[in-house]
Amino acid sequence: MLNSGVDISSPAGWLPIVFALVMALAMLAYVILDGYDLGVGALLDSADTLAQKDTMIASIGPFWDANETWLVLGVGVLLVGFPQAHGVILGAVYLPVALMLVALSLRGVAFDFRAKAKAQHRPLWNKIFHIGSLLASWSQGFMLGQLITGFNQDVPGYLFSALIGFCLVFAYRLLGATWLIMKTEDALQLKAVGWAKGSLWLTAAGVLAISVATPWVSPRIFDKWFSFPNILMLFPIPAMTTALFFVIWRSLNRLPTRLAMGNQYGAAVPFASTVGVFLLSFYGLAYSLFPWLVIDKLDIWQSASSPEALLVIFYGVLVVLPVIIGYTVFAYRVFWGKTTGLTY
Repeated sequence: MLNSGVDISSPAGWLPIVFALVMALAMLAYVILDGYDLGVGALLDSADTLAQKDTMIASIGPFWDANETWLVLGVGVLLVGFPQAHGVILGAVYLPVALMLVALSLRGVAFDFRAKAKAQHRPLWNKIFHIGSLLASWSQGFMLGQLITGFNQDVPGYLFSALIGFCLVFAYRLLGATWLIMKTEDALQLKAVGWAKGSLWLTAAGVLAISVATPWVSPRIFDKWFSFPNILMLFPIPAMTTALFFVIWRSLNRLPTRLAMGNQYGAAVPFASTVGVFLLSFYGLAYSLFPWLVIDKLDIWQSASSPEALLVIFYGVLVVLPVIIGYTVFAYRVFWGKTTGLTY
């Protein structure tokens, strides 16, 4: 039994949990997979030459549009599985959602047009791809800040959300830079190490800000974190996150010497460690918020569709989710390894 008498052995009890897990998986996959290609786009303007920019685009070319499938799945599950929460959430973040969609559209148009434009027009499309990546990253961070504050429409809530948006831009830049360290070689790879160093501490600041703010939003969340024995069981999360930041910092300081000698050993460590930071941060956030979709206002059972509707959708998810996972794994397996020259 959960949530004041919800029987999790009945469809009305366990189906909302399943859909919440699917939605969480979709949003986690999106943040990590589309996060690194948004990060590469946010770094595009920092490259020295057109050849470097072409290599950066080539490193995400086979993946970037498929990565956005996870966003569609996550928002789709929110719409059909939790329509009441969908209305409240999308109503509260209507403007940043609209900004994100415009930015993602700009990225898609620029990605295709830069390949077909005349030489004198390509810098313009590179700039549009860069701006679209920045705006999409910031708007997603703003929405995250609003989620954490319970969608409070006040000045402190907006300022906190804007700060989290700024920090998420650098978190995505860190993901993108470490992706480039893993996927590229020579001068661009060394530049990516510098970009990652420049993004590391603002990423850590964003994680710290979320960690500090989340328990104070609701007494329920505070009790989850600081009541005994929860505080002992949850202590490994911040401890492991701190350790991973140290691993990233140490690896980034050691890599230039190795890479200058042509030694690629450890090139994947910063990316893997950054993904670990995202996983731990997401787990901590999910633990804090569950079972609330809107903190202290709507939980997954209150906002769920009818059990009959959820059961029909559940059978569809059983078919669709493995297909999405399957082609994602297949695409990364086919295009794994160092990025080759960009050709059309």
